[in-house]
Amino acid sequence: MSYLNSMWRNEQSRGVLIQVFVLTGFFALFSWLIGNVISNFTSLNKGFGFDFLFLPAGYDINQTLIEYTNRSTHLRAAIVGLLNTFLVAAVGVALATLLGFVLGVARLSRNWLISKLAYIYIEFTRNVPVLLHILLWHGIIVNTMPHPRQALTIGEVLFLTNRGLYVPKPIAETGIGLVWLGVVAALFFSVGLARYSRARQRQSGLQWPVFRINLVIWILLPTLAFFLAGQPVSLNLPVLKGFNFRGGIQLPPEFVALTFALAIYTAAFIGEIVRAGIVAVDKGQREAAEAIGLKPGQVMNEVILPQARRIIIPPLTSQYLNLTKNSSLAIAIGYMDIVATLGGITLNQTGREMEAMLMVMGIYLIISLLISALMNWYNSRVRLVGR
Repeated sequence: MSYLNSMWRNEQSRGVLIQVFVLTGFFALFSWLIGNVISNFTSLNKGFGFDFLFLPAGYDINQTLIEYTNRSTHLRAAIVGLLNTFLVAAVGVALATLLGFVLGVARLSRNWLISKLAYIYIEFTRNVPVLLHILLWHGIIVNTMPHPRQALTIGEVLFLTNRGLYVPKPIAETGIGLVWLGVVAALFFSVGLARYSRARQRQSGLQWPVFRINLVIWILLPTLAFFLAGQPVSLNLPVLKGFNFRGGIQLPPEFVALTFALAIYTAAFIGEIVRAGIVAVDKGQREAAEAIGLKPGQVMNEVILPQARRIIIPPLTSQYLNLTKNSSLAIAIGYMDIVATLGGITLNQTGREMEAMLMVMGIYLIISLLISALMNWYNSRVRLVGR
């Protein structure tokens, strides 16, 4: 007893004992849950397995990035749903980031009207539940957008109707490999230029306009390769025939509404993150930049934002994760993502709720870990390194 008392009085030993008790309790609870599940499965005469994934799905999906029919397997349907989730997340993150940075800078604008409009947008948007945003925009697109014959158009190339958004479909032809070679060459050139610019700046203190040079290279090299290869990419434009469009790519209204709603909602949070990051930069940095004659745009792009970026990235990662996980609300408007396919119709048809939900949870966990790892890597590249 005295030995136990002495161990308990020792801070390190007490910490070890508490951890042992907590872990023991956790594993005991986990074992009880597993045993309870097995017992319930036995009483219901159900097994546990993933063989249901190879049975015919028997249902259609209105947006598919890969070949799929209702005779495909449940596994194929899950992959289609996963790709649809990836598409919404990728497009939503890009739009939310762009709009969020604009809002963050606008909040700090010296123009009173611009600043107040950005403030009203942010406060209104982020205080309304994201599900209501999704339902609102879906209702707007389905009920207020015109029919195909009166479609809203941009340059007779993009068409927005109550049946979705119609965009041109690129068709690759012979020689497309040379275009991809131009893209790869532009990528290597950009990486090399960035490294050379950093080394040159450390030695001389002079900074090259890396962004402008890279922008020219990314336009020039692929375009040059495109014409040298004989223009190996053609566009299949959507054309109105009868009561609907033919050709091109149709993005269903569910995709447009979901992506737009998630981008608008998340951009409000990103705008506040950007504003906070800019405000956190010492005012002396701005004053010093203005004192040497830099224009307001140069001050923001070359002095303020590079320093604010180190503050912005960590909370920005959380918003990317939130947007990706919020995409699971797509089932509310019938968009066929991984939740609607594997966690919805497949689950109901096969009765494998445990396996389906475990797979859906595992997929979102893996996606979240990948996003976190990528953003942490980027954060490590831009953070200040102490001497």
